[in-house]
Amino acid sequence: MRPSAAVLALAGCLAALGGLVGCDFEFNDGRTATLTYTEDARAAYNEAMAAFEAKDWEDARALFSEVKRRFAYSRYARLADLRIADLEFEQGKYPEAISAYRAFIQEHRTDRNIEYAKYRMAKALFLDIDDTVFLPPAEERDQATTIEAHKEIRTFLRQFPRSRYREDAAYMLEVVTGRLVRHELYVARYYLKEDVFDAALARIDYALRTFPGSGLDPEALVLKGETLLKMKKLDEARAVFESVIRDWGGPFAVTARRFLDEIGPGGQRRAPAKAASGPARSGPQL
Repeated sequence: MRPSAAVLALAGCLAALGGLVGCDFEFNDGRTATLTYTEDARAAYNEAMAAFEAKDWEDARALFSEVKRRFAYSRYARLADLRIADLEFEQGKYPEAISAYRAFIQEHRTDRNIEYAKYRMAKALFLDIDDTVFLPPAEERDQATTIEAHKEIRTFLRQFPRSRYREDAAYMLEVVTGRLVRHELYVARYYLKEDVFDAALARIDYALRTFPGSGLDPEALVLKGETLLKMKKLDEARAVFESVIRDWGGPFAVTARRFLDEIGPGGQRRAPAKAASGPARSGPQL
């Protein structure tokens, strides 16, 4: 049985759905109909957005899912994917939002909304760093999420240097970088307290090398000098303390000067100065 002209016309319309606005075809009895795939997709998406903006999350999710199911070949299906990720984000479900944004990025690499999706994924990672008061201090906790946030934010700033989200991304990078450096210094202090000096130096040097410009450099350097002092490497310690005074100034320069006074001009260590490294808590997550 040969297909009718109307069926052939409909098939032709469906083959061009990606850019379809409207498509007329004629039945055998002379009736005409208009296929409005894109217009229907837009209307369905707008209905879902109305629920989203009203914070009717369950209805919005159902409506966006319907857009994806019924209009899979339209740009509104991609937008629905992104809005579902936004829906998770707005509810504070950051792990779910991260997964949804990552899936969108992987599946739609050339989409015009990639910049937005990458920014929101980085923001979700940033907000997923748990700072509740019922947990141990930030520097004591596992830093896996912080490390991932640091990586994604740096990648975003490198890929989109002129992004409209740049200011917020730069702020997030500053915060997570400071947190990572404080963690390294916390672990270094723990090793210093336990007289594991090489391990303490390794953590300090890693922080200085990996996170330059964190704003915590003078604190890290004073801790390094103190470690060298306890290792009886007085010349190296003196050089570090002098660099803090010369290059940084501020309150840590005052502490560095006290350590220099302790070493003395002849290289013989005097009575210990008050430690600058602060009290170490027990058992850091290394």
